Amino acid sequence: MDRISSLTGYGLTLREWADDDLAAMVELFDDADVADRTPLASPFDLAAARAYLERAREAQAAHQRVQLAITTDGTEVKGEVRLNRLKGTISYVVGAAHRGQGLAVRAVRLMTDLARQDLGYARVALEIEPDNAPSIAVARSAGFRLTDAEPEVVEGERRSYTLCTWVLDLS
Repeated sequence: MDRISSLTGYGLTLREWADDDLAAMVELFDDADVADRTPLASPFDLAAARAYLERAREAQAAHQRVQLAITTDGTEVKGEVRLNRLKGTISYVVGAAHRGQGLAVRAVRLMTDLARQDLGYARVALEIEPDNAPSIAVARSAGFRLTDAEPEVVEGERRSYTLCTWVLDLS
């Protein structure tokens, strides 16, 4: 399948990151909550943004990920949503100033639609820490269910992450 550069639906326009988005990336990702819940660099400065954008472009070119900025107007970036094409997992970050607007749920639904309709996935998953109430609410709102699989412990640079698997069957 060709590279996916944009998706629209649910009141969102998901689009590829652009060079002009570096400052917005810093604003979104240089946040204590993001640093605590993700393996992103912290502090997240312009150098980290440049490196992140390069890795995103490489992963998209290699068809490993679909990694798109979340916008409501095609311009102002409010977060990011990613589909790991190798694992069938979706992840997301919404900037602090934009939380509570249902952006994550809508972005997950749009990425789920892509996985089902265009990529032919039978199932997608979210990996969420058991104490991450906002992400658990997103999972439930988007129709995902918690599996009984043993949580996976992933070692990050700053700490270990215990991740529970939430799935949505697409067939």
